[in-house]
Amino acid sequence: MSQKDKHIIFDLDGTLIDSSDSILDSFSSAFKDCDIDLKRPLTESVIGPPLKVTLSLLSGTNDHAKLELLAKKFKANYDSFGYLNTKVYPGVSKMLDSLMRYNIVMYIATNKRILPTLKIINYFGWDKYFVSIFSTDSIGKSNKSKEQVIQHIIKEHHILNEVIYIGDTEEDMLASNNAKIPFVFAKWGYGSLNADQCLQVSKPEEILDFIMGEN
Repeated sequence: MSQKDKHIIFDLDGTLIDSSDSILDSFSSAFKDCDIDLKRPLTESVIGPPLKVTLSLLSGTNDHAKLELLAKKFKANYDSFGYLNTKVYPGVSKMLDSLMRYNIVMYIATNKRILPTLKIINYFGWDKYFVSIFSTDSIGKSNKSKEQVIQHIIKEHHILNEVIYIGDTEEDMLASNNAKIPFVFAKWGYGSLNADQCLQVSKPEEILDFIMGEN
């Protein structure tokens, strides 16, 4: 990449922020409030997919009414105060500031719903870093896949080249591959990938070095 018009599309959960405690607490509260038994342990491994997908896995059901009730309870908790327990991975804020100073154009493509996403971004004062922020529920009338969110960003901003997607799960890698842009794996997040599967960075500070090293 040349320094001009470099673009980075970031995943959010597991890449820029660690929201595991806040999400898992809100899941736990939702199941207790609905008096529904968990069919899987509440661990970080369940974080990442869209909300309804995760609730179906945790409850062991596809019953629409039950999933709607669980989702309602989860959102009420998480969107009002649960998101405030979100943590920033060490080095991320400094990394974002450095990338902005080098005129790197940044975006977010996330499975997290757009309402808490924007609340979190504003809570940390990160709105200045990102040209646009899109979620699977913020494009059109129906939820989109992460691949479609990435493609929407590329089309919306007329990005022709010099763009990468940075995420922390196999789903992120597949979405990036399907969108036909290079993927970089954030090793500090929730997922695990072999070194031969993709390019990888071990800490946020390495991202700027990686980008500038492609001159």
